[in-house]
Amino acid sequence: MVFLYALGVSFAAVLILVPIVRAAALRLGFVDRPTGRKIHLRPIPLSGGVAIYAGVALSAYLFLDDQALFRTLLIGGALLVAIGLADDSFKSRGREFPVWPRLLMYIGVSFIPVWQGISIQGISSPTPAAMIIFSPAVSAAMTAVWVFALINMLNFIDGIDGLASGVCVISSLTIFAASLMEVQRETAVVAIALTGACLAFLGYNFHPARIFMGDAGATFLGYTLAVTAIDGTLKGATFLSLSVPLLALGVPILDTVIVFSRRLLEGKGLHRADNLHTHHSLMRWGLTQVQTVSFLYLIAAVFSLLSIVILLALR
Repeated sequence: MVFLYALGVSFAAVLILVPIVRAAALRLGFVDRPTGRKIHLRPIPLSGGVAIYAGVALSAYLFLDDQALFRTLLIGGALLVAIGLADDSFKSRGREFPVWPRLLMYIGVSFIPVWQGISIQGISSPTPAAMIIFSPAVSAAMTAVWVFALINMLNFIDGIDGLASGVCVISSLTIFAASLMEVQRETAVVAIALTGACLAFLGYNFHPARIFMGDAGATFLGYTLAVTAIDGTLKGATFLSLSVPLLALGVPILDTVIVFSRRLLEGKGLHRADNLHTHHSLMRWGLTQVQTVSFLYLIAAVFSLLSIVILLALR
């Protein structure tokens, strides 16, 4: 029953907060204005990430017993929302936010789970008897790399209406199911709270979007998914169980691999925004926004179902 409450609280909080933050953003001119690289044709408020963070934080505060996990989400999420709002503020004025402040913040936030005792501790063969325990330095480095990667990967796919929030619903539901199977209550609470927040936001963000989550929301989603995956299946994984979070987050991971490969081949900077993402390619091939998002939802669902099948096979 606690999972239904966690889902309901985050869903209701975001449903109530989005119109409030949207109205405030419109009054302040805090909007994403159309440019040559953007798909939307009119200014769209950028404040959705604040509502998503508040919804997940409230649900976690009410229903999460693990204080380390709660502190990790609260502190890291607040820092990402803050730097994301700064980035979005520059964007609303037609300016580019400097790369280095963002990069340094993302790196710092990536070590917060380690600070709170949430880390990738080791890896084993299919039988736990051959467990390899990582040294503290290796554990911290692998954890930070994973978190840093997911922060950016979710931000990369947030390029068309409803894509990031919808994929996050599928990924967080998968982590929720895996957490239930592994009897990991705290991880399951966070995953289902994230599901509720993203479902509520999707009602405002699906095409035609009335609000964007902005960098503040996308980076927070990536961070939360990364942390819940570590606290769940990645904490002490077997070689096979590693595929569970990798597949659950398959769409943003695959998109990043494709985009980075194309940027390297074309001699472009890896951090430079462009229209080389999978969703851009699908739309150039003639799909509409709704068709593109629906197709990527389907791919995400297939990856997620495959991850659950693998987890069942391991039991």
